[in-house]
Amino acid sequence: MPKTAVQVRQTKLYITSMKIFTGKQIREWDSYTMEHEPIRPIDLMERAAVALTDAIVYRWDKSKSFVVFAGPGNNGGDALAVARLLAEQGYTVEVYLFNTAKKLTDECQRNMKRVMETKRIKKFVEVTLNFEPPQLNENTIVVDGLFGSGLNKPLSGGFAAVVKYINTSNATVVSIDMPSGLMTEDNTENIRQNIIRADLTLTLEQKKLAMYLADNEPYLGEIEVLDINLSEEFARRTLSQYYVLEHNDIKGIIRKRSPFAHKGTMGHALIFAGCYGMAGAAVLSSKACLRTGAGKVTVHTPLCNNDILQISVPEAIMQHDREDTFITETVETEDYECVAMGPGLGRNEETAIAVMTQIRHAQCPVVLDADALNMLADHRTWMGQLPRELILTPHPVEFDRLSGGTSNGSYDRLAKAHEMAQRLGAYIVLKGHYTMLCTPDGEIMINPTGNAGMATAGSGDVLTGIISGLLARGYTRRAACILGVYLHGLAGDKAAEKFGQESMVASDIIACLPDAFRELM
Repeated sequence: MPKTAVQVRQTKLYITSMKIFTGKQIREWDSYTMEHEPIRPIDLMERAAVALTDAIVYRWDKSKSFVVFAGPGNNGGDALAVARLLAEQGYTVEVYLFNTAKKLTDECQRNMKRVMETKRIKKFVEVTLNFEPPQLNENTIVVDGLFGSGLNKPLSGGFAAVVKYINTSNATVVSIDMPSGLMTEDNTENIRQNIIRADLTLTLEQKKLAMYLADNEPYLGEIEVLDINLSEEFARRTLSQYYVLEHNDIKGIIRKRSPFAHKGTMGHALIFAGCYGMAGAAVLSSKACLRTGAGKVTVHTPLCNNDILQISVPEAIMQHDREDTFITETVETEDYECVAMGPGLGRNEETAIAVMTQIRHAQCPVVLDADALNMLADHRTWMGQLPRELILTPHPVEFDRLSGGTSNGSYDRLAKAHEMAQRLGAYIVLKGHYTMLCTPDGEIMINPTGNAGMATAGSGDVLTGIISGLLARGYTRRAACILGVYLHGLAGDKAAEKFGQESMVASDIIACLPDAFRELM
């Protein structure tokens, strides 16, 4: 089972990041809360409905009309309670309860009774057979309470038709907990046209895993997390495979610099980077490594890159390969705290052989990115010869090449990365809007920092440099990956504030690393 904390030995501190629970665990969380608070199910539902209603009232005044679509389960019960509370506050509300199987959960049944007892609902329809859809326009707020986090199969039939009707309207759609049709984790086999496209998702207690996966973004809209005070004891004691890194925990693993430090005690990183025409990748990775605090950085690169690097990164040490335009040599690593390989290397066969030889003989932590990963993908038999505890930093396309085929969506790719990390004993940093770190012991850590402005050439080279700089400073592989992805995204957020997402380039991330460090320290 995964550990509940990440130990960073040098600082004797722990990361106890926020756990992400599965849909099954969330239902267990509800049950535990009701049993141990204690609180009746109908009262816990009312607590959730009050939070949902408050969030809606905060955003919209009474000039908007509300149409509530409620399903037969507890998500429908939430929706019915919200409809009643809105009506009691003077909002115009119509309610459509879908009970085609003529079987409601107990709490849904009770909330239906409460809705029918109130005199303030404009219209209430229980749909048992035929459905005559209401008029939806740009002045309508649809509250989607058809299905929530308990859904375990794609929508079909009449419910799919209702979803499509809502999606084709001009109404603003607010989904309760999850957009109906979207499952909390795996949507690999889902029917995408049968999922509500929400403008706002009011999710309860915490984000669900699906909300961190890129291909689900079109269905979620803005996400707001509402605290409904589920049991803290359950959250503390229950193990999870998924964690979201949190700012205060990251602050705790920063290593303080000794006042007697000198460049020889701050670590020496070796970076294999650049071929003819790709010197920029070497510049970005080495600059980022230095900005992250490494005492010394040596760049092993072809002679053709010498002048560019000497001018662009005068602090770095140049080490020239015997070839003028690509890398063919390996280097003894006794004098280095880490080796990074990949940025701008190209895919020359001699370079590939040198990279694999270097990986197998390195006596320090190794980071593989970009073309180093592509070379492994080109020589898949080499994958079985890799030493353990490598750090791999692929973007989605690079990972798909590594895994030997196209992934069927973000969840499938994450599952493959999770399996590969354990099989290889490697740290796999799967880059994306929410970069995800898959560890050798089976944990998946989700990084919340970063923004779309970082979707620019060279951002990955910067991350390679940051992780390498942290390894040189003496962080463990695990801590370097965790702190590295968080710093990378935080510096990107600082750059977005300064330059705007549209105008950001990778070197802006490096320029904002000092601001990111200052915030954490």
